[in-house]
Order: sequence, then C-alpha cells, then structure tokens
Amino acid sequence: MKKIYFLFLLTLIIGFEANSQTKTVTITEAITTAPKANYQLASRFSPAKLKKIVYSTVVDPHWLKLNNKFWYEYETANGKQWYLVDPVARNKKKIFDNAKLAAGITTIVRDPFDAQHLPLENLKFSANEKQISFEVRSTIDELKKDRKDKKAADSMQKKIFYFNYDIATAKLTEVPNYTKPKAKPSWGSVAPDSSAIIFTRKYNLYWMDKENYKKAVKNEDDSTIVEHQLTKDGVKFYSYGSDGDGENNEEIEKNDKKRRGAYVLWSPNSKYFVLDRTDSRKVKDLWVINNVAPGRPTLETYKYQMPGEAEAPRDEMLLFDFAAKSYKKLNTAAFKDQSVSVWRAPSLNKDRDNEFRPSIWLGNNSKIYFSRSSRDLKRVDVCTVDINTGAVKSLIEERFNTYVEINRPGLVNDGKEIIHWSERDGWAHFYLFDGNGKLKNQITKGAFHCESIVNIDEKNRVLYFTANGRELKENPYYLHLYRIRFDGTGMKLLNPGDFDHAVNLNDENRFFINNFSRVNTVPKSVLMDTHGRKVMDLETTDLSLLMATGYKFPEPFKVKADDGITDIFGVMYKPFNFDATKKYPIIEYVYPGPQTEAVNTAFSKSMDRTDRLAQFGYIVITVGNRGGNPARSKWYHTYGYGNLRDYGLADKKAAVEQLADRYPFIDVEKVGITGHSGGGFMSTAAMLVYPDFFKAAVSNAGNHDNSIYNRWWSEKHHGVKEIVSAKGDTTFKYSIDKNPDLAKNLKGHLLLMAGDVDNNVHPANTIRMANALMRAGKRFEFVIMPGQRHAFGDLTEYGFWKLADHFNKYLIGDFSSANHVDLVEMDREIEQKK
Repeated sequence: MKKIYFLFLLTLIIGFEANSQTKTVTITEAITTAPKANYQLASRFSPAKLKKIVYSTVVDPHWLKLNNKFWYEYETANGKQWYLVDPVARNKKKIFDNAKLAAGITTIVRDPFDAQHLPLENLKFSANEKQISFEVRSTIDELKKDRKDKKAADSMQKKIFYFNYDIATAKLTEVPNYTKPKAKPSWGSVAPDSSAIIFTRKYNLYWMDKENYKKAVKNEDDSTIVEHQLTKDGVKFYSYGSDGDGENNEEIEKNDKKRRGAYVLWSPNSKYFVLDRTDSRKVKDLWVINNVAPGRPTLETYKYQMPGEAEAPRDEMLLFDFAAKSYKKLNTAAFKDQSVSVWRAPSLNKDRDNEFRPSIWLGNNSKIYFSRSSRDLKRVDVCTVDINTGAVKSLIEERFNTYVEINRPGLVNDGKEIIHWSERDGWAHFYLFDGNGKLKNQITKGAFHCESIVNIDEKNRVLYFTANGRELKENPYYLHLYRIRFDGTGMKLLNPGDFDHAVNLNDENRFFINNFSRVNTVPKSVLMDTHGRKVMDLETTDLSLLMATGYKFPEPFKVKADDGITDIFGVMYKPFNFDATKKYPIIEYVYPGPQTEAVNTAFSKSMDRTDRLAQFGYIVITVGNRGGNPARSKWYHTYGYGNLRDYGLADKKAAVEQLADRYPFIDVEKVGITGHSGGGFMSTAAMLVYPDFFKAAVSNAGNHDNSIYNRWWSEKHHGVKEIVSAKGDTTFKYSIDKNPDLAKNLKGHLLLMAGDVDNNVHPANTIRMANALMRAGKRFEFVIMPGQRHAFGDLTEYGFWKLADHFNKYLIGDFSSANHVDLVEMDREIEQKK
C-alpha cells in the first residue's frame, strides 16, 4: 500500500510541476490505529498470580475447649504466623518464634527451613492445651508401609516428621517412628460412642464393631475384618445409603462390591439411627459420555427428574433400633411426591479440630425433628418422630402461594420451646413456639431479613442471629450480628459499621471474631464481646503487593430497577489504567438468582469474571435484579415466580442505561453480557429478548431449556401446578419459556460453552440452543469443554481467554487474536519442561 501511494504521490507532484511552477499540492494518507485490547494487563491478574500477592483475608479461629482462648493462622507477604489469643486477658501472642522453630526442625529433619518458609501441617492443641503437635513433610523418600504392589510407581512417599512443642518452655520434641494415621474412610457412619460403624455394601446396610473398623482404617481389604448385614432387600436406585448414582460404567463395575457411605444420623445415646431411603427406580435415566477418559470413552448413567415429569423419587424415613437389629418405616405421608429431610444437630465451634465428629440427629434420645415438603413447595411442615412409638407429629405448618423456604429450627431446653425461622409476614423472621407447636410470640419483626441462628443462650433466654437490611443508609445486603430476648425485647446490634460482616461466636456466647470489609476497603478482623464492645484488633489484610501492581478497588453503586421504584445494588469494575476522557464498552457479569445475585458485598480475591475482565479495556458491572436474592423481602425474592426466563432482564438493561446517563465514559452502544450456569442462561436470553441493546455475549454452561433442567430448581423458582382430579388423583403440570424459542431474534455475537460431562446442567441445554440457532440460520460460536463438569475444572483458564477473545473482537474491535493459534498470555505462565 505504501509503495503504491508513493508512486501515486510522485506522479501527482511531477504532473503539477510540469504544468505550474507556482502551485504546490500536498496529499497525505490518514492512518488509523487498530483498536487493541490490553491482554498484557489482564494476564497479570490470573488466579495463579493472585495467590502469590493476596494472602489471608479473614481470621478463622480455632476455639479451645478449656477456656475462651483461640488460635489462628494468618499469612502476609512475610509468610505465615500462628497466634494464640486470650480474650479475657486481652492478649495476643505468637505461639512460637518462627526462626527458632525453623532452626529446630531443620536440625532434626535436615531439610532447610526458615522463618518465612515453615510448612506446618495439621497443627493441633493437646488435651491440656499446653502443647501443640504438627507435621512436617520432608524431602526424604521412603516406602509406603501399606503398599500393595512393591514395584508400583506410587509405592514411595515423602517421609513425614511429627513434632510436639511445649508452649511454656518452647521445647521442640520429635515423636520417633511416626507413621501418619490414615484418613478415616468416607463410608463409615460412626456411632457417637464409637461402638458401631454403619455402611453400605451391595445396596444394603452393614455394620462392624470398633475393633474391626480399626482394621479397616489400616487396610480396607483386610480379610480378617468381620462385618454383619442389617438389610437384604436393597437394590440399585432403591438402596440403603449410597447406590453409586453418578459413577460411570467402569467405576460402578469396580465399586459395586466395595463399601459405600450410608449417611445415617444417630441418636445421642447411640441406640438408634435414622436413614432417608429413596426409591428412584422409576425416575428416568440421564447420561453423559466422557470422551477423553483413558481408553474407551465412559458412560455415566444417573437418575435425573425433569420438571413436570410424573416419575418422581419416593422418600422414606427408616428408624433403626441398633440393639435389636431391626427397623420400621415411619408414616410420614402428607403430600404426593413429597420430600422429607432429617435435620442434623448443630456442632460446637470448639469441636472443629476433633478427629471424630459423629453425625447426630436434631432432637434427643426420644425425639427426632425433620421437615416435610410438598412437591410444589407451597406447603412445608416441621415435624417430630416419637422414637418409642414411631408416631409422626406435625408441629409447625408453613403455607404460601409461591414457595416456602425452611431452615433448621433452634431447640430450647431440649425441645420444650422451638425458635422457628419463617417468611410468613413477607420478611424472614424468628418466632417462638412451645414444644407442641403453639405460637408464643414473634421474636423479630420489621422490614429487614433475618439470616440464621448463630447461637442460643437458654439460661438468659437470648437469641444470637445474623440479619441484614435493618441498618439505614447501608447496603441492605451487609450482614450483621444481633442479640435479642426471646420475648422480642432488647434487640441490639453487636458489630456496627458500614461493612459486610462475617462472624464466629464462641460456644459460651462471650466473644466473637468480626471479619469485615466492603468491595472497596481492606479487610479487617477484630475481637469483640457480646455486649458489642471491641476487645482488640486482630489483623488487617496485607494488600501491599496487590496495590503495587496498580490495583484499584471497584466502586459500589445503586440504581433503580426497571419499575423506577425498587433499589438495586451493584459494583463497577474499571481498568486500572482508567482514563475518564475515553469511551469504554460495558460488560455485565450476571447471575439471575433467585438464590443469589452474584454481586460482591465484601472484598474478594476471586477476580476472574470482574476485575480481570475489565483490564482488557471494559467497564464491568455486576448488579442485582428483582427476584434475584432471598436476603431481601419475600416480594423481591419471588418476583420472577412464573417468569423464570425473562424476569431479571429488564433490570439488567435499566442498570446499564442509568449508569451510561450518569457516566459519559460508558459506551451504551457497546454492551456485552456474560455468565455461568443460570448466568449462561440469562446472558443468552438477554441477547434474544433485547437483541438491539446487547451486542455480544458469552454464555457458559447455561440451562437454556429449563424443561430439561432439574425438577427441584425449576419447579421451585418457576412454579409447578398441582392438579387434583374429581377422583382425587394428583398430577403436576409444568410449562416454561425457553431460550431456543427465541433463536430467530439473535442479532449480536454469541459464544456458547459447555462441559461435555456436566451432570448438573446437562450439555443438552446448550446443544438444543445451538440446534435452534442453526435452524434459524444464525452465525454463532460453540465451544465444548472436553471431560469437564459444570465448573469447567482445569479448562477454566482456557475458557477465560476464549471469553476475552470474543468480547475483544466484537466490543473493542481487536481481531488480532485471530492471527494467533497460541493463547500466548496463558501459555507463557506454563513451565515448558519438555
């Protein structure tokens, strides 16, 4: 081009000179620079790199048993430190001197360690809480003692050293001839007194005693293990415990004769246990094929009920008398195609480091608490079972015209009173019932959302709970800790501050850790007491290396929903080299809900879909929508009931329009949208419902056809109609709008991605969408992630760069990636060892 232009210009000059010596003409060529996405900046914030510059963001306490003390581990740019905190004495100190401990370990292990590189594993306090123990993995190779094949490639392991450390004397002692205990088998449901272990084999229940279980822990194939059969009529898909549902054909063949988990819940005294048994034999099969499995592709067959299908699983509740080795099926029937679920008793915070934590039912030695739900979820009962008689009693009934949410109730004085969570007045609140299910009083009330029971102080009749939306002038999603008397008086905010809070309360209800931040603040952790007083500062997250990269916090915002009334909240992410004089395309990262809106309220080091994406040269936003989140009113949460495809789209569009009016740097003519799972479904729907507004989308693992997504999510959030005939027969009718119905509307640039062994949102959802687009004569892109489940696994990074290329082409106009086969920014982070 330049050569042709030069010859043309030369000809013009010569021509003009020949005809006139007084006139000069200059011709110049306008050269425009092709737009470029900032691949280099985006590559600096990959998950792998962020792990090296963002460290601990919360204090995660290990409460001790003998007092109110706790210990925690915290990492900064200077390495890890281990601290012991005494709240009563307001004292925080290091458990050991890192440098001295590293020297002592180095002397014994003969591998080099220093204060900043101290890889302690499985740190635990002794029973008297005066010593700690921990493990250190060395570079020394040794033979595995339990190896089956001495010539196998995996017959070697790195030697592990085990140490005791006395806190008062700072004395380090190696435990000689240490063999790391094998992990407890996942199949064992151990009784609270450890006398018996329940498991499943060949679809039936078996048990073994403590001594034989010890043998199984050492070697599951020990031929001297004695086990006893409890049931004999279990079959595939109507088993007692696990039946291998979800295993592929090769795994089933290998595992069918092995032990599997039974998932029972025990009585506190170990005399009884309860089991939810499900008959799924009539539920229709679904399949995925792993095309990249070693050898032949493998087929995975699993039961999967789709919305509206008559073939439903049948739940049964079985109560076993272990001493008598007998059981009875409890009469829990109330609704057609109902679901039953036994609640597990809450565990103590101080027990988190226990090697053995039994699974105990909610209740006592004579009573079990469970929930019973109708298929349409408009009716839910809180029930009890009398262990001695087997009688089932409905205590609390919840009824609603959309769907009912249920949480585990709090028991007071062994069930003499019940604290029940309910949305019956349009907001989530707590109610006090007597032991027979009679309402005594509403504990909390008002236009705010109560989230969960944190603890119950029976002696002082005080409830500790988390809630959001009560504090005026705050983002209504910011969570706080409160206390209130059972009679509804004396409600007190315990951790004030315009932040999102995460708490950990000790079992004695005296002290709690308060971790707090916003998306635009550095996370901090403090110790507080249950009067709301700060005891001491604990930690401030070290973001020094992150800030050195040029990182800038995102910006929270508030706009109106499409109705012009409802406030919706979001976060804006900008390029770190942002220039307010430029125009930027805008991308929405979306998830429709209704269980969450995927809008961060606290600082997060997961930046792939937001901060990192913005670095290519975008404004990226996340924003809520009516119907998107349960943490507001029941009206807000169920707004999309009956309109599950389209309910959130108008709000997403309205948010971009308002922000573009507010900020001139947003180019409202270049709007992209992306999401995963429900967000994959929503992003494609946006392209089809508003084809002239949304110009490009990347939709990952989307449930584009909710008539083939799982019954529980689709029927719950969209609704299913229960029809009772004149004869009393009950059937269910389901109908929903689907993305493929609108394929003819596509105008913009769409990229679909799906994992081919996704057994959550089946790849048929995306394939049906692709089929509809092809038949409508549309150009689009379709990427299959081979061998990947719903989240894309180890191809997540590849998926990110495919997403980026798509938006960069069609929003920024950078088609340079089309000239490169290699994903350079991803590949340069991989060590080329061959």
